Amino acid sequence: MALLGGHFDLIPDPRRDHGKRHALSDIFGLALCAITAGADSFLAIEAFGKARLDWLRRWLPLTHGVPSHDTVRRVFALVDRRHFERSFAAWAQEAFRKTDGRVVAVDGKRLRRARDAGEPMLTVVSAWATEAGAALGQVTTDDGEGEVSAVPRLLALLDLSGCIVTTDAAGCQTDIAKQIVDGGGDYVFGLKGNQAGLREQAERWMMEATLSGDVDAFETSERGHGRVETRRYWSAAVPDEALRRLLWAGLTSVGMVESTRTVGGKTSTEQRYFATSLAVDAETLARSVRGHWGVENGLHWSLDVSFGEDASRTRTDHAAANLAVARRVALTLLRAETTAEGGAPTKRMRCAWDADYLATVLRLE
Repeated sequence: MALLGGHFDLIPDPRRDHGKRHALSDIFGLALCAITAGADSFLAIEAFGKARLDWLRRWLPLTHGVPSHDTVRRVFALVDRRHFERSFAAWAQEAFRKTDGRVVAVDGKRLRRARDAGEPMLTVVSAWATEAGAALGQVTTDDGEGEVSAVPRLLALLDLSGCIVTTDAAGCQTDIAKQIVDGGGDYVFGLKGNQAGLREQAERWMMEATLSGDVDAFETSERGHGRVETRRYWSAAVPDEALRRLLWAGLTSVGMVESTRTVGGKTSTEQRYFATSLAVDAETLARSVRGHWGVENGLHWSLDVSFGEDASRTRTDHAAANLAVARRVALTLLRAETTAEGGAPTKRMRCAWDADYLATVLRLE
């Protein structure tokens, strides 16, 4: 099997030749098949391999049989996660057709149990293509590194041309804005206290544009589960003189979203502000903002509920980060397969029961 278009076959093998029995591609292929079919631990990966050995040998040599769970764990710990991350990004961008205006949400997720007591929590920063429902890449924070420092490394792995990159307030940084614009993309940044000056400017520009009537508006409303939520979006241009004073590459407009929610007879209202390189267009702003919110349900929630990521205690060296890559690849493949009904948990069970369906999900046939 040319694992995922052969991209993962290019990863250097860190093991010594002496005593090496299992090919790196066999170990990766086994792990991906097993994780897609419901395995959430190294022991389960070995058990899947033994149960499906004859089927696996249709795609993988497995000359020396199924590697033990200790061997799989050791390899995942040894392989530098940066190699895994680069291969993942190269495969995802080749596998999923890119279209202009695609929203790419960049957000971090902590691996809460993947650490020893007293050690910093590992954070995986992912890029999520909202419309495709596909993870496009990930990077893991280095020791002592914050999430914001990891974002430029993730963006460097991606083709940003024609994309709308969204981040929460933590990613609202001048160097990140420049990197996105230089890469041919646009950005939509949430504004909070870390950019208090820009947020105050955005509030003032929005107020002035509203008073003069130079503002674009869009509205959506949703009802369900005893809740009524109305969202109003406004988009206004940044004045030319302000652009000359500011250091934000490509900054063109600001946006405001007002969410009014009624639950159980109680109504609450929240306002949020955004800085963006997009032209004044409230409907595009709405699509971008909603697209960013989708990363929580589409990626993070699915990883915890369907793959038990938050409960995983794998922590040795690169193992946690590399397993995170494998989960994102599996989730992306499961979401891309549309012939069967159900979400990721149901499809994982079907992959365990039906080897032909597993081959379809993995694009082997």
